[in-house]
Amino acid sequence: MTNAVSATPAGAPWFSYRQGVLHAGDVALPKLAEALGTPLYVYSRAALRAAWQGYQRALEGRNALVCYGMKANSNLAVLKEFARLGAGFDIVSGGELARVLAVGADPGKVVFSGVGKQAWEMRAALEAGVLCFNVESQAELRRLSEVAVELGRTAPVSLRVNPDVDPKTHPYISTGLKENKFGIAIADAPEAYRLARSLPGLAVVGVDCHIGSQITEISPYLDALDKVLDLVEHLAADGIEIRHLDLGGGLGIRYSDEIPLAPADLLEAVHERIRARGIDPNARRIILEPGRSLVGNAGILLTRVEYLKAAEAGRFAIVDAAMNDLLRPTLYEAWHGVLPVVPREGEAPTYDIVGPICESGDWLARGRPLSLEQGDLLAVESAGAYAMVMASQYNTRPRAAEVMVDGERWYVVRERETVAALMAGESVLPDRR
Repeated sequence: MTNAVSATPAGAPWFSYRQGVLHAGDVALPKLAEALGTPLYVYSRAALRAAWQGYQRALEGRNALVCYGMKANSNLAVLKEFARLGAGFDIVSGGELARVLAVGADPGKVVFSGVGKQAWEMRAALEAGVLCFNVESQAELRRLSEVAVELGRTAPVSLRVNPDVDPKTHPYISTGLKENKFGIAIADAPEAYRLARSLPGLAVVGVDCHIGSQITEISPYLDALDKVLDLVEHLAADGIEIRHLDLGGGLGIRYSDEIPLAPADLLEAVHERIRARGIDPNARRIILEPGRSLVGNAGILLTRVEYLKAAEAGRFAIVDAAMNDLLRPTLYEAWHGVLPVVPREGEAPTYDIVGPICESGDWLARGRPLSLEQGDLLAVESAGAYAMVMASQYNTRPRAAEVMVDGERWYVVRERETVAALMAGESVLPDRR
């Protein structure tokens, strides 16, 4: 068996082979490894813009707003790029709000999601003037009311309802089933909306529904939408008007052989379903919160083979990237493509790609046919989402650098951490006397 490098990389055309060497844009990956070291997150500015343009085309003629789900990748350079393009932002913490404000984005296009908002985070969001709070419990409604009254502000609220719809994805990234921690059961939503209407400092503006991530079928969205529209009709009969429908994010990407949904196809299906009820689909604003589909295939994790090891159970390629650089395989048993940066001819034994972390769960890929030698570079695909944002410093390993490629140029958008920086905030106890 030989290396199978004829398959189109998941991040093509922004990551592609040229004269037998994998490139990011017009930059050869070995050049980046030599200059910046490994492991290294490599992003494509052109890929970010192309993904955004897919949503922008889908929005034409529609009353809709796209709020980037920044938990997928919160690097300031990524946020600034989407802000330049006109995106709103979906945040889940006060820290994420600070990042949005740091790049000069419009807080009036920010929705604040998350199940555990603290009072200080609510204050910061109210003072910034966010578009909406996506509230997930009656207890949160009461706290938000108290904070808003304390500040003399009115908090625009949208209740996140849980429609108990199976998104047909991994259980850990499913968020719309009744056993999930997220949202308010849709049967309990009318009571929660009545509470919201009665509390001082709150203004009901919308309804929010997010069922999960890495979704590749339209039907789960439409099943959830039907339940949301039923709720909206019920609320209208109760005198509660809804101005926007937030359908969340969750559009999947190609990791291996998935066929992702196009944003235009989803929005057209949503509009058609609303139209079928005799409602003008532009009468209420539609909000989408895509994350992975905007950044996932815009990045790779570049890593170097430190050792090749043969054992009774199989072969291991021990690389310098680890579970603390890409947690998804360990956490979800997620599949990421692995490409040799400079493919070799000859036999391609089957390797497990593992890291140096002192855990048996430290693996990036299993059972991959690769012709390898010590020192070779590998590119782990689809690492633009949920990679660096989930990185840790376990085993006192400094987090990797991030670099953005723009045509022939590249820019370090986060410097590699140092061991000294990891210890900078620590101290030891004085000697006992």
